[in-house]
Amino acid sequence: MQNLPAGLPALVLENVTKTYSQWQRSGKLRDIGRDLLHPQKREVKALDGLSLRVERGECLAYAGANGAGKSTTIKILSGILRPTEGRVSVLGMDPAKGRIALMRRIGVLFGQRTELWWDHPIQTSFEWKKRVWEIPEETYRKQLALVTGLLDLGELLNTFARELSLGQRMRADLGMLLLHNPDVLFLDEPTLGLDVLAKRDMIAFLRRINAEGITLIVTSHDMDDLEEIARRIVLLDHGKIAFDGSFEALREAQGSACRVRVTAAPGAVFPRMEGLALISEEGGIHEYAFDRTQTGIRDILRLLSEIEGVEDVELRRAPIEEVVAHLYRSWK
Repeated sequence: MQNLPAGLPALVLENVTKTYSQWQRSGKLRDIGRDLLHPQKREVKALDGLSLRVERGECLAYAGANGAGKSTTIKILSGILRPTEGRVSVLGMDPAKGRIALMRRIGVLFGQRTELWWDHPIQTSFEWKKRVWEIPEETYRKQLALVTGLLDLGELLNTFARELSLGQRMRADLGMLLLHNPDVLFLDEPTLGLDVLAKRDMIAFLRRINAEGITLIVTSHDMDDLEEIARRIVLLDHGKIAFDGSFEALREAQGSACRVRVTAAPGAVFPRMEGLALISEEGGIHEYAFDRTQTGIRDILRLLSEIEGVEDVELRRAPIEEVVAHLYRSWK
């Protein structure tokens, strides 16, 4: 990482708005003439007065339903798009005016895309980036050794990109992203499509580089992954921030939702229990939802102890996926 002035945040957005123009066509044959001569245009606000500050070394989960404005935000922060209104600063620079200089300080990874040369070994792609980006030899060698070790790329460097599994390709892409020693990483769906083991490895790596001081902004539809990677989450709704805080605060805001799973012997009879809402019942496993601020855990255990045939009881918080899904539904 490069030295930054003390107190300088990693990124700042102040009242950022991004408006797109969409041409409207009916798609009907009788309207072809009208669509050509008098096309209708609709203005769509992807971001609406968005203000956000991320400090150096933070790991921010950036989430929202499809169309909420996540990708637009990342493209503005990386200089791909210009905001319609507002001020943007990344590492003290305006992305729209200093994109080339900024790209030497940041990295951007999209889960569905790759910078690797498809019909060449991984090592060739790495060497290509070193030359085109004019990465100093000392920096390149240091970063190559780092990513090769941490991402277990040693046996893959001489493998063609087209021969890699998705998990291997994601590791190689992330390694390539880090060769120029960036200060900030924008990661869009970094665990998309990975199997369980590859996902665990990716999450562990991201947590490690964040602990070493690299600022991470991670977008994903997998809330469980985001909760493991980041402490702070920002939820977007139609281009505006609907929530900004910790995952724990997000759960609390939704009523301290919890779950209790009860395993019972065949034939066990479960009466209606006050404060518990049955979610599912299959193969002797009964799952209930409850709000721990309304129903005490001791009361639940007392009720269950009176039922013949109960073999096991498991208490847990509601999955973060359900908490966020409830929010999304309320915003429609």
